[in-house]
Amino acid sequence: MAPSDNLLRLQKFLADMGVCSRRTAETFIRNGEVSVNGKIAQIGDKINPKADEVVYEGQRIRNRKKGQIVFALNKPKGYICSNDDPHNDRTVFDLIPKDYASLRLFCAGRLDKDSEGLVILTNDGELANQLMHPSNLVVKRYQVSLKQPYPKNKFSKLIKGVVYEGERMKIEKAALLGNQTHDASKEIDVWMHHGKKREIRNLFMVLGYDVQRLKRYQIGKFSIKGMPKGAGTILQKPDIQKLFKTDETL
Repeated sequence: MAPSDNLLRLQKFLADMGVCSRRTAETFIRNGEVSVNGKIAQIGDKINPKADEVVYEGQRIRNRKKGQIVFALNKPKGYICSNDDPHNDRTVFDLIPKDYASLRLFCAGRLDKDSEGLVILTNDGELANQLMHPSNLVVKRYQVSLKQPYPKNKFSKLIKGVVYEGERMKIEKAALLGNQTHDASKEIDVWMHHGKKREIRNLFMVLGYDVQRLKRYQIGKFSIKGMPKGAGTILQKPDIQKLFKTDETL
């Protein structure tokens, strides 16, 4: 048996190899989609990357550290954040440059089909996990366009949140944007550390407001200002570091 110092949790190995994030890897393992040395893997399994054979989707995941790729994309409305969806023709991966199309990239945090703005694509599972896990308090900022003006004196309801389908929907901060009348506006700046599926839309819906447009324009201190829809850029180390910094301006 390999020394314990050489053993690595299976989900971390999959993330390090750029297969997916650690949380997604746990789902793959629970679903029986990963095998180790010919046997279906279980949550809690540890492996020796140099000796054990890990297989996912019929392919052996080899122990080699690929160069880190972090791609920032300004997602247009109508595209989904999925590597493969039989019900949709257009995914965000259709928008990345051909030079990177063959790499196994995945989304570090998603936007729904009707939303637009900043999406991070990467082959670095550890970085993706750091960006997505709520405990890391990575700030995502959204511009929310409503059908009706939302009053500033009701921000406390957004921050306290509501329960929808058994889950609490809430935000961390908010500010009025655009044209304001009587301390109310149809444009709201929203901060969140987390992000459940359609959380912002469902939160406003329960409070009686219709979201007409939702755009994530910033993560940490990295903004897509000046980036055309459908375009993107490879992030270098200084910009990657910006993703984890907090912009105190609100």
